[in-house]
Amino acid sequence: MSPLAKLLKWGTFAYEAFLALPIIGGLFVLANGWIPLGIAFLLHALAIIVLFKERGPVIGNVVGVVTSIIGFIPIVGWVMHGITALILLVEGISTSRRTPRY
Repeated sequence: MSPLAKLLKWGTFAYEAFLALPIIGGLFVLANGWIPLGIAFLLHALAIIVLFKERGPVIGNVVGVVTSIIGFIPIVGWVMHGITALILLVEGISTSRRTPRY
């Protein structure tokens, strides 16, 4: 995986993990008028495009797009951000352990 793909995978994980923090993430989204959900949507969409091109795992970012769309629902959004962060973490770890194919 290219450095850009790794950055997007780990960056979207960190952003989702931050949004999954019970009170802090929710207050951040509310204080900024749900704009962080739009930013998450754009980051996940960009990651999907880059990872598709490199044949990398995109499932976590697809779940992230769905989470960004339904994230405005208070409890559901919190749970979905946590699930998305977990999926992105597993994908990031599994792709870091792979040896590159040349």
